[in-house]
Amino acid sequence: MAAQGMPMSTSQRMASSPLYLAFYLFLVMLGNVGNTTVIAVVGESLLRETGAVRSSDVILVNMAFSNLMVSLTRNSLLVISDMGMEVFLNRNWCRFMMGIWVWLRSANVWSTFFLSAFHFQTLRRVAPPITNVHGHPGPPKSLVFGLCLIWSLNLMYSIPAFMFSKNGDENSTESLMLVSSTTRPLLGCIWSFPSVYSGLAFATSSMVIHEMIPIFLMSATNLGSLLTLYAHGQTRRAANKSQDAPVITRIPAERRAAKVILALNILFISSWGASVISVNYFNYSRGSSSSSTEFLLIVARIANITFIALSPIVLAVGHRRLRAFLKSILSRII
Repeated sequence: MAAQGMPMSTSQRMASSPLYLAFYLFLVMLGNVGNTTVIAVVGESLLRETGAVRSSDVILVNMAFSNLMVSLTRNSLLVISDMGMEVFLNRNWCRFMMGIWVWLRSANVWSTFFLSAFHFQTLRRVAPPITNVHGHPGPPKSLVFGLCLIWSLNLMYSIPAFMFSKNGDENSTESLMLVSSTTRPLLGCIWSFPSVYSGLAFATSSMVIHEMIPIFLMSATNLGSLLTLYAHGQTRRAANKSQDAPVITRIPAERRAAKVILALNILFISSWGASVISVNYFNYSRGSSSSSTEFLLIVARIANITFIALSPIVLAVGHRRLRAFLKSILSRII
């Protein structure tokens, strides 16, 4: 994409304001510390378990890891850039970093969906209509395969980022943006597609694959989980028999898990949706530099970090080990 010298825009002035820097720095640090805590606490419990590994905890660690990687490789660098420390990479390093950003951000989306899908599948497995629930739960290999599939397929999707990007300078401006990678040039790296139409084609495919489909699937699986839990409650009230006890004893825990996942989905859809609207408005207005467009880009930057920053707090409310860890920390401080 073409790069040209331009005076400082409204969004650039706003991004350099002390209030914005402080708020953005707070969100980035909250995300880094929170997701590191989730990985450490839940990961330690996984290593200590001698029996079967809890699949839900493995998925939580994977989601927190993807959150942390996005925050460290992208959002932390944005904070450093906003503070005035500008670093410009050469063409090869720009291609590498753009590919990494697309890979991590896309894998992050599907890792979040994987948690919702796993909980829905778990509820369907223990639902009353399925009478034969003997034997072991799904083998760990299926879980590992699912996680490997997420990371490998998204690595394949990020291949164009390794090819169609280039290095710019301090006067470079982005004329195409993707929620999965960038809402402004970083380290001097910008998209460089052969034509505007090929760039928009890639942006449109990204919008469908990594924005619309995951949000739809998250909403569908979460609604399915809530309906399944409602069916559990109806069955429990209709026939409270002894043979139902193994299923019924799991309902309170599953309800709590459903509430946590619902909160995560709402948080994700809100932050992701705001970023999607903002970035795609920019793309399809052909890089218009109006004040409304620039304000929406600021909204996109905040929205991109909101889920990463707040999701560990939501998890701490619903996860027993995380809640116990935070209580112990607070008791020492207070």
